[in-house]
Amino acid sequence: MATRQAGKNSLLFVLITVMISSIGFGIIIPVLPDLLKELTGLSNSEAAVYGGWLTFVFAVTQFISMPIIGGLSDRFGRRPIMLISLFGLGLDYFIMGFAPTIGFLFLGRILAGAFGATFSTANAYIADITPPEKRAQNFGLVGAVFGVGFMFGPVVGGFLGEYSPRLPFIAAGIFSLLNMVYGYFFLPETLSKENRRPFEWRRANAFGAFMQLKKLKGVLGLLTVMFFLAVAHTAYPTVYTFTMNEAIGWSARDVGISLGYFGIASIIVQGGLIRIIIPRIGLFWAAVLGMISYIIGFIGFGLASAGWVVYAMGPFSALAGLYQPSLNNMISSRVSAKEQGEVQGAVGAVMGLALMVGPLPMTYLFKTFTQSDNSAQIYLPGAPFIFGSALAFIAFMLFIYAAKPSDGKTKPSPIDNQA
Repeated sequence: MATRQAGKNSLLFVLITVMISSIGFGIIIPVLPDLLKELTGLSNSEAAVYGGWLTFVFAVTQFISMPIIGGLSDRFGRRPIMLISLFGLGLDYFIMGFAPTIGFLFLGRILAGAFGATFSTANAYIADITPPEKRAQNFGLVGAVFGVGFMFGPVVGGFLGEYSPRLPFIAAGIFSLLNMVYGYFFLPETLSKENRRPFEWRRANAFGAFMQLKKLKGVLGLLTVMFFLAVAHTAYPTVYTFTMNEAIGWSARDVGISLGYFGIASIIVQGGLIRIIIPRIGLFWAAVLGMISYIIGFIGFGLASAGWVVYAMGPFSALAGLYQPSLNNMISSRVSAKEQGEVQGAVGAVMGLALMVGPLPMTYLFKTFTQSDNSAQIYLPGAPFIFGSALAFIAFMLFIYAAKPSDGKTKPSPIDNQA
């Protein structure tokens, strides 16, 4: 009970940590294309491919590191892992901000992938301190404060980028290190010693984590759905700025303002409406609503030829945020208190695997449909988002097959039974 009470006080600290981290993440998105073009001298279409490779390198490192970090947080607690993660993230931003060559950007992304445990560890915090029936709402709060950070981050990055594409990276590094200092003084530990488990290398890798999860009823099918949605989502951080630059002629400032608008919409849904929607319609229908909104929003992004179309997709983009906390709740409710760090590490590994699979097809699709020499048979800067909507539709069909409105929290899905 003592840990649970401490957890109530730590919720605010964790949410602030996530918000500051998301500010640092969002602040660089509007200006990354400009920095890539500065370092490589390439066109918008060709520079996008380098953006895909940067994300791929980050994802490979994260795929390897996430289960290790999740296992370490189950062994040593959430607090030290969070602080180390924030330090590594800050170092990454400074390396990228002062990068003299493209190679330093890759070095920074490797470090970020190795230490990128902020959000999976935050989810483990939430699982530590929240009873199963309320986890979806608190996972939604994580999404809401991410939206707050994502509202401010790109706007700040867009305005700073007017002076230099490097300035937002330096600002993000300062945010991350300040966050680490804040966490050192104020972030309490939420994992009690009796709920800690020994660290095992055979479980502290992505494949070992997946093998363990296969033994847990109802998890594998939901992870498959998460995987397809995460692959689709890679279009957002990988080519959104490139697409809007190409299709609408937006500047870094325009991109930043639009992402700030999406952040506001996300706050409204995940910070408020989610607490009304999920209790009223349940996890299953909340996930369905989120996925359908996701598909509509991505089609809109893919076909947008004017700014108002992008802004019209804001409500759909926000409602899409319902699927993440719903699926996360279903997954976390199927494991014990001792395994929350491991299962969130495995979820992180799924996201890492998706980041490995998604960015290169997305960036090469963008390049193929926006060739600077006018060789593209069909000019469609939003092609990656159309592809993402198709992947989201596959995820939706898998979810309908794998889950039912009446499913209990521990019932296996058809996909899990066949595994």
